[in-house]
Amino acid sequence: MAIENLGHEYEFEPQFGLPERLPSDEFIVWQGSPDVAALAYSAFHFKKLALYFAALILVCAWPALEGGAGYMAVLSAIKWIAPLAVIGMATLWTLAYFTARTTVYTVTNKRVVMRLGIVLTVSFNLPFKQVASADVRMHQNGFGDITLALKGADRIGWVHLWPSVRPWRIAKPEPTLRAVADVQMVAEKLRDAWTQSTGLAANAVAASSAVQNDRRDGALMQVSAT
Repeated sequence: MAIENLGHEYEFEPQFGLPERLPSDEFIVWQGSPDVAALAYSAFHFKKLALYFAALILVCAWPALEGGAGYMAVLSAIKWIAPLAVIGMATLWTLAYFTARTTVYTVTNKRVVMRLGIVLTVSFNLPFKQVASADVRMHQNGFGDITLALKGADRIGWVHLWPSVRPWRIAKPEPTLRAVADVQMVAEKLRDAWTQSTGLAANAVAASSAVQNDRRDGALMQVSAT
């Protein structure tokens, strides 16, 4: 079954997060959206941008600080970079906010549906028969990403999926449920639904102990056909 790309404006969805009402034999197993803060930190690198601007402000202010200049001299030294830092960080956070609010991930007993897009909203339908494996990357506080590797030659454009896509996998993009709360629970629901739908056993492959000991660097669990 080929991957379907069904473009719909979400205001006119017949069922929340879905391009059409589910058939009578299909039901929602889990549905959710990215967490704003987790998405900002993981996908939009908000902390790295904050550190970058902090370093720029320090560089600009350092001559005045080193020379023992007064408060007004320090403010004058950073009068241009500080507003730019605030605007840049506010813009990035706003983008993360609207991305999270317009993204809906749905796992049914037969497929994964991703509704994406702030201005132009599209839905990607990923039947379980097309899912070869799923990787779980853990972040802080129970948040994480679930990446889906697809079978065959079907391919979705990396730009169309971003930021709901695995970083740096541009040649063969892998759709990703980003910044999901309680990601282990969601992964278990996805694994069970995939197993029941395909009739195949799921094989969980644990990550290395070094990675498991630091979940912030990404503890992985792979779910694939045996």
